[in-house]
Amino acid sequence: MGYKNTQECIYDLEKHGHLVRIKEEVSSELEMAAIHLRVFENNGPAILFENIKNCKFKAVSNLYGSLERSKFIFRDTIDKIKTVIELKNDPFEALKHPFKYSGAALSAFYALPKQSHFNIPVLSNQTNISALPQIKCWPEDGGAFITLPLVYTEDIDIPGVMHSNLGMYRIQLSGNNYSIDKEVGLHYQLHRGIGVHQSKSDAKGQPLRISIFVGGPPSLTLGAVMPLPEGMSELTFAGMLGNRRIRYSYKEGYCIASDADFVITGEVYPNENKPEGPFGDHLGYYSLKHDFPVMRVKNVYHRTNAIWPFTVVGRPPQEDTSFGALIHELVGSALPNEIPGLKDIHAVDASGVHPLLLAVGSERYTPYNNERKPQEILTIANRILGTGQLSLAKYLFIIASEDNPQLNTYQLKEYFNHVLERIDFTRDLHFYTRTTIDTLDYSGSNLNSGSKVVFAVAGSKKRELKTELDIDFNLPEPFSDPHIVLPGIIAVKAPTYIDQEKTLDEINKFGGLAIEKMNGFPLIIICDDSGFVSDSLNNFLWVTFTRSNPSDDIYGMGSFTENKHWGCRGSLIIDARIKPHHAPPLIKNPEIEKRVDALGVKGKSLYGII
Repeated sequence: MGYKNTQECIYDLEKHGHLVRIKEEVSSELEMAAIHLRVFENNGPAILFENIKNCKFKAVSNLYGSLERSKFIFRDTIDKIKTVIELKNDPFEALKHPFKYSGAALSAFYALPKQSHFNIPVLSNQTNISALPQIKCWPEDGGAFITLPLVYTEDIDIPGVMHSNLGMYRIQLSGNNYSIDKEVGLHYQLHRGIGVHQSKSDAKGQPLRISIFVGGPPSLTLGAVMPLPEGMSELTFAGMLGNRRIRYSYKEGYCIASDADFVITGEVYPNENKPEGPFGDHLGYYSLKHDFPVMRVKNVYHRTNAIWPFTVVGRPPQEDTSFGALIHELVGSALPNEIPGLKDIHAVDASGVHPLLLAVGSERYTPYNNERKPQEILTIANRILGTGQLSLAKYLFIIASEDNPQLNTYQLKEYFNHVLERIDFTRDLHFYTRTTIDTLDYSGSNLNSGSKVVFAVAGSKKRELKTELDIDFNLPEPFSDPHIVLPGIIAVKAPTYIDQEKTLDEINKFGGLAIEKMNGFPLIIICDDSGFVSDSLNNFLWVTFTRSNPSDDIYGMGSFTENKHWGCRGSLIIDARIKPHHAPPLIKNPEIEKRVDALGVKGKSLYGII
């Protein structure tokens, strides 16, 4: 729908039974976040908080809490966006089917932002930072954060909305040593669009002007998280998705989203940083306190009856999971057209998105000795790891489509079966050491530093995967409690991690097992709790790929190094234990959970929902 603002979206959701109002007074200190998490876990509706303690504003969360609701919000435009993307992939389609694509021109018109000069709703009122909803989501968070911020910047060399960047980078409103009402913290990575703008401003010794939008047309929110090409304005995509041109204006040199609920303006000065965090993040752990840019606040505007949208991130799946699902539905066909030979790709949400990528590529190279092996897919893998946010991946699995044309990357169990039946660990592992990984991933030894590995698989089946342990199966000390995770994968309990030297001593004990006997289990996960890892596919994905750094934590039976290539002749071993340098996992507050329980009894707002 072409909603003009948050209010229109809320009224429409409520009309169709997709929203619940919470009239009881609730606290922004952990309680609102806990309510959101509980409702989301129960596949509940969007939530309008009408009575926030010590705050005059209302707030809404879980707007995009399911793919079905997200598609409902954009029900009138999803097909049009797919059409535009199809045209981008193959412009000649419009010549072949002119009537099918006749609406593309109108979508292109909505892409053009429209400047407003009068009656700008968001400029109706002013307030200060401390009057905003101070939502703290997890017990160890460093303060209150904006979790659905739309951070707008312009290129200092090419100003204007058509060369702007709109991104969702978290904003810390309080805590640490920020000056109350005068400063907020910004967390973003320098390779993002805002980082490019900041680098240019820094080089000129000038401050970067920033506008933070909260609320407004839902299309603006989705536009901010879309993986658009560098230099393409997110405002144009938002206009097409919302079936309405995005309205904007300028106030004292700052761009203003006219229909936003709130706008915070300010400047980031060169080399002006302060500690930001901790923050409970989307990998399921806290991102710790580090120096990040600080913004000097100039003004805080809000429309009359403004509503504050927010979300809660944590161990996936969470609300941002449906963002990813909707994005895949919209642009899933686009990326393979950007990378020749790529058929399918999946950033696995259960693993925290960036740690694990699964891909399918073409393997059309003709072998000289009739032995099919990874060749073309290695070229594709390098291209994947050099593309946008895909470059943050730690583990990339890529298979050849010719070996099973029906298999796709969303068939997780079947995909891992295919890999483990065919992989040759003496040949098919390719490491990238001492490189960059996601800033939020603490499996490496330093911030934003770690390694990557590619598992490239092509060729015939090499082994049968076991689904049961033999009666005489024994583990060497100090390992215990083996559990089958998936065919060919076992998790085993190991002592608490001490250091890598101790781990090597422990791993060497596997040398006493016959490589042939373990052939049916080509992948061994050593962990703190093998029962937990084997309990569900999501647990396996989360523990294995968020708690390991490939270069440091991958071992193997019969391992060797030959001409700087590492491999192993037996089973691969991944150490997925918690290490001393890892960030702590997110744990709910029991007392707050009791307060949420009370809202689910008969007569209360969440009765029948939680």
